[in-house]
Order: sequence, then C-alpha cells, then structure tokens
Amino acid sequence: MSTTAVAAVTAILLVAVASTVIGAVGHRARRTSDFLVASRSVGPLTNGGAISGEYLSAASFLGVAGLVLRDGVDALWYPVGYTAGYLSLLLFIAAPLRRSGAYTVPDFAELRLRSRGLRLLCSVFVLVIGWFYLLPQLQGAGLTVAVVTGLDPWIGSLAAGVIVIATVAFGGMRSVTIVQAFQYWLKLTALALPAIVAVIFFFGSGHTFDRPAPPQFADRTTVDVGTDVELTGRTDTAVTVGPAGAVVDGVPVAPGTAQTWPAGSVHRVATGGELVFEAGADVPVPVGRPALDDRWLTPMAGDGDHQLLATYSLLLATLLGTMGLPHVLGRFYSNPDGRAARRSAVVVLALLGVFYLLVTLLGALSRFYTPQLLVSGQTDAAVLLLPTAVLGSGAAGAVLGGIVAAGAWAAFLATSSGLLVSLAGVLSSDILPGRAVADMRVRALKSATVLAGIVPVALATFVTQLDFAETVALAFAVAASTFCPLLVLGVWWRGLTAKGAIWGMVAGGALSVGAVSASLAGVAPDGVVGVLLARPAIVSVPAAFLTMIVVSLVTRRTRPANTDALLLRLHAPERLGLFRDRVERDDEPVDRPS
Repeated sequence: MSTTAVAAVTAILLVAVASTVIGAVGHRARRTSDFLVASRSVGPLTNGGAISGEYLSAASFLGVAGLVLRDGVDALWYPVGYTAGYLSLLLFIAAPLRRSGAYTVPDFAELRLRSRGLRLLCSVFVLVIGWFYLLPQLQGAGLTVAVVTGLDPWIGSLAAGVIVIATVAFGGMRSVTIVQAFQYWLKLTALALPAIVAVIFFFGSGHTFDRPAPPQFADRTTVDVGTDVELTGRTDTAVTVGPAGAVVDGVPVAPGTAQTWPAGSVHRVATGGELVFEAGADVPVPVGRPALDDRWLTPMAGDGDHQLLATYSLLLATLLGTMGLPHVLGRFYSNPDGRAARRSAVVVLALLGVFYLLVTLLGALSRFYTPQLLVSGQTDAAVLLLPTAVLGSGAAGAVLGGIVAAGAWAAFLATSSGLLVSLAGVLSSDILPGRAVADMRVRALKSATVLAGIVPVALATFVTQLDFAETVALAFAVAASTFCPLLVLGVWWRGLTAKGAIWGMVAGGALSVGAVSASLAGVAPDGVVGVLLARPAIVSVPAAFLTMIVVSLVTRRTRPANTDALLLRLHAPERLGLFRDRVERDDEPVDRPS
C-alpha cells in the first residue's frame, strides 16, 4: 500500500474512532426527548455548528467541487441555493416550528391539522427523502475509500453505515449533536489547508483561467474511465488505448491502438476503458460542458438545452427544499425556544458561506491540477486528488491527502447521523406496528435505527454510483414539493385543511418522485421534457401549493376548531407565556433493567 493510501486510511480510522468516542462519552439517551431532540437544551452556537456539520454532506464536500470543475460558474447556483435555503427557513418557519413543541415533521402535521392519515403520509415522505439522501452519503464514503486505497467501494459504504448506526443507536440526538459540531470544524480544516496550499502554488506559477483554450494534461496521463462518458473537444486530440483496452463508440479497441479524435467529434467510452494522453494534449470534456477555459468562466456557456429553465428550477428546489428536509428541521426542535432557533439559523448562514467559498475555490483549482477527471467521469473525486496533484505523492502530499480524506468521511458521517435520527423516529412512531406516539421508548428507537440504516447500506452496495450533487438536488426537489408547502401554509395560513394538505403533498410528491425516478433511470427524453424531468421543482412546487390551497378552500368546513389558538401559539413571542413543549408520558428513564 502506498504512503498516500496509508495516510488516508489512518486519517479515516482516526475520524471514525474520534466520532464514536465523542458520541459515547456524550449524554446517553434515556428518554424519547433525549434521543430525538436532545431534551431541547442545545444552544445557538453549538446547534449552528451541528446543523452545519449535518447539512454539509457528500454533495457539498465532494459534489460541488466536481460540478465547478466540470461546469464552471454555472455550478455556483448549487452552493448559492443551499446557503440561501437557510435564509428562507429562518424567515418563514424556524421559530414557529420550534414553538409547536413537536418532535418531528409528522408530529407537527398531526398537531396542526388533527389527521392521522396526513401524519402517515408525512412519515412515508420522510423515509423517501431520507433514504434517497442517505444513498449518496454512503456511496461517497465508498468512493473515498476506493480513490485513496484502491479497495472496492462497497467496503467504505458498509463501514460508514455500521459506524453511523452504532453512533446513533447509542446516544441519539444528544451524542450526535456533539459529534456533528466536531465534524463541521474538521471538514472546514480539511478544505482550508489544501485550498491555501493550492492557491500558493497556482498563483506562484503565474497560471490563469481566462485563456480561450481547453485545459491540458501537464504530464503523460493514463485515465481509467469510471463511468460511461461522451467526450468531445475543440481541437484534434491524440489518444492511445491503455493496456486494459477500451470500448470506444461501441467497438472494442485493442491495447496500444492510437487514435486521433477530430475537433468537435463525439466519442462514447464505456466504463472500464483505459486511455493514455501525452503531456500538453488538450483535455476532451463531457458533451454539453464548456470546453474552453474562458467559456468555463462565462454563465450559460455550455451546449445543453434550456439552461435558463434548468437553472430556475434548480434554484427553486434548493431555496425551498431546505425547509422540507426532515433532518434539518429536526435540529430546530432541539433549541430551547424559538428565539434560539432563529439564532441558530443565523450562525448556520455564516458557517455555510465560509465552507462553500473554500469548496468553490478547490473546484476551480481542480480544473488545472486534475483535468483527467473530466475524461474519467469521476469529477466527484476532485477534492480527494487535489493534494497529491499539487504536492506530489511524497510525505507532504500524503499527509494533506489524509486530512482531506478525513474531512470527507466527517461529511458522510455527520449528515448520515442526522438523517438516521429522523428516520428512526418516524419508523418507531408511525411505521412499525404497536408503537403509539405517546408510548415510544428508547429501545424501540434503537431497533428502528438499525432498520432505518440497513436499507440505504444495502442500496449503496448494489446501486450504480450517482453524481452526488445532482442526486441530492433531486432529493431537494422532492422535499420542496411536499414538506415545504405543508409547513409554509401550515404556519402562515389558517385556511389549510387536512384534505388540502394530503392532496397537495400527493400531487407534489407524485410529480417530483416520478420525475426523479425517470431521470435516474435514464429514460428522460431530450428537450424541455427532459429538462423538467431532471429539474422538476419548477412544475411540482407550484402544483403542490396550488392543490393545497384549492382543496382547502373546497373543504374549508373541515378546518380544525383550534386553528386560531394554535397559530397564535406558533407566532407569539415566548415572553407572553403561550409557548409550551410536548409533555412525555415516558418522563422517567426507561432504558434500565426491569
């Protein structure tokens, strides 16, 4: 095993051990409120760090940099949307949601509209969004292990799943809060150090990106194609097939065969192919992506169809989807009151801004240092490979690469932990038989944690690796089309009824989940329809809002009688004394010998 691999494995193991130990020495969950909301005792600064650690997932740590490498400035809408989504959450629902006294989104739905059917529907969507969001986290762990050690990706996915399940099952939200705050600062450090080093080397050498030319291979480079890709270039490109061979344009090509790809031609290379490019050769790029560096710095410079429509739909999904992510919303239940919830959101905005600046910078520098990823299709590995690309494979590069690998694992573990807490709460209270909400017990929650974790671990092992940022953006679209309308109207409109909420969630969920499924299955056609299937929020979100409003108006006679009193409680300042928390029936410790 190389020095780089040893350093990375050591760093990953240290992160895993540190996360487990920190969680173990934290407060042990003995009540339902301990497990789900940390007994509502988390202050704004600690909660802000924990939220940031939880929110900054594989899509943020690896995916955004990979998109910047591939798409240029057009990829900046992702971090803009992810960060600004917290501003929407701060303005519209953070404080009222905390004042509701609920534990989970299904809790809030039943409290607001008095409907067990709505609660069950919310639980189903929590599972859909949570499992869909967990999948790229575990696959990111597998990718990290594969890139830095050469081991099979499933080993990393399985290891991350076991660690997360153990951490959550032992201490619930109490221990997860401490772990996630620690992991945020580890992730920030893991990005800041390589960013500083790469900037010094890059600008010290007098390089720029504003030239009308493609990126180039600095040295003779062998590229292992990790996924099916379609490549094109602005100049004639000389390429030699490596010892492993390749399938180009559907035809097997023998090792050592030299080809010249004419400028503007499109070539399809199958997974597993090996291509060799000489030093100074121009780098072919995926079809539809900017081929020249100056175009890479120009908005809407790609060749894709209807880019403006796709951008607007992406922004709508990320801006509103944050308000519908179950693991993010669960964090605000852990604040002492609504004022602390608002302060937590403000802290998060600052922490996310710093993080995304560093990720964007690393993605831009990867255009120069790791352009081979444009050919291999594994742009998500840009952050992982940048340290050794800048410093070489010696001790310095190995140590810096190990730190980055540790930060990547911190990202996967932090997000997965929060998701698993939300999923366990919903499974225990609404899905598993015989578990009434008031009678939830910590032992049942721990069993539900194991069940909630097994499903995404199994999927991560067998499902083809997905583009992290793209996949998470689709999860945001589902959240924006279901929970966002429910929460916004539930908090701000007294006219919402249970039937309106149910039909609105069904409409938005059916459109978004159907579009996501078609997009991931690769059956989306070209043109506007294909764009809307890949970016469904611009259709599904208005449809959900409109359906909720129309059906609620038609069924206004079914509006709960206590609506006005409940809305007053959600919006009144705490000093008026209307705010109260949910009272547990299991107030005494239950995790004890009988």
